[in-house]
Amino acid sequence: MLTSLERSLLDFERWWWWLPGPKDRDIQVAFGFGAAHYYRLMRGLLDEPAAFAYDPLTVLRLRRVRERVAGSAARKVGDLR
Repeated sequence: MLTSLERSLLDFERWWWWLPGPKDRDIQVAFGFGAAHYYRLMRGLLDEPAAFAYDPLTVLRLRRVRERVAGSAARKVGDLR
C-alpha cells in the first residue's frame, strides 16, 4: 500500500509539465524538499508493485526513462575505456 506522499509523487509526475516554472522549483514548492531527494524517492518507488497498481502508465513511462538514462550512461562509460 502506498503512503499519501508516494501517491502524491506519482500524481505530480503525471501533471507537473502543466506548471509554469522549472520542475526543480515546482518540486520544492509542492513537497518542501529538493529535487535530489525527490528523484531518490521516485527511483525507489518505480519498482514497487503498489505504485504500478496505482498508476501503471506513469510507472511504465518512468521506468523507460530510467532505462534510457542508464543505457546512455553505460555507453558513455564504455567510450572512456
